[in-house]
Amino acid sequence: MPVNTRFAVLIDADNVPYRNVREMMEEIAKYGTPTTKRIYADWTRPNAAGWKGVLLEHAITPVQQYSYTVGKNSSDSALIIDAMDLLYQGNVDGFCLVSSDSDFTRLAVRLRESGKMVIGMGEKKTPPSLISACDRFIFIEVLDTTTKKAGKKEAPEKVVPERAQKLDNETLSLIEDTIDDLSDEDGWAFLGDVGNMIVRKKPEFDPRNYGFNKLTPLLKSLKSLLEIDERHSDNRMVKHVYVRLKASQSSR
Repeated sequence: MPVNTRFAVLIDADNVPYRNVREMMEEIAKYGTPTTKRIYADWTRPNAAGWKGVLLEHAITPVQQYSYTVGKNSSDSALIIDAMDLLYQGNVDGFCLVSSDSDFTRLAVRLRESGKMVIGMGEKKTPPSLISACDRFIFIEVLDTTTKKAGKKEAPEKVVPERAQKLDNETLSLIEDTIDDLSDEDGWAFLGDVGNMIVRKKPEFDPRNYGFNKLTPLLKSLKSLLEIDERHSDNRMVKHVYVRLKASQSSR
């Protein structure tokens, strides 16, 4: 996605932790420019205090929403109203909804119906309904793991098979079926197309969930299932990566 894609970042402070704000904003920047950044909470409550120290650093605008009724999350309504206002103003190309609350499922669906890209970001406890309603969903725990690994030496090659064991059968089938769907007559599929289709089928798919920074090393770890072919393009510095199922898999 072009870096000039304009995103509205709307954060539900009641349902995500504040400790990874920097990593969340860096992740969003991979998809476009966050031109609007708002965070919603009842800032008079003690449990919102942790957010206050990071808002100024990241130029996030706090939106005050008082909790008029005990047990009710009034921030949800304020976020939804602002999202619809931004949609109709037409000044953004996409939305990033930062929350683990399924109450935003209908909002995500509505924004996508209007042709906007929706990126979700929340904890692994996020209900499947919200995850499926987004074009892509990123688990905050992955950002935590990435931060801890930053600056460390890359793990040796022999560790990769252990990582691959974390791939469940459903995800393996998803990878295999996607390659099969996109393959040419010789069985080869372009890796970029494979990655894009996997995310469309499963928005929460992320190689980092399985201990890999990129899709290519993840697929290379599946040596018993897949073949990888790196082909030079007109630019000798750029390689196009293709993948296909091994004969025993393609005939299944």
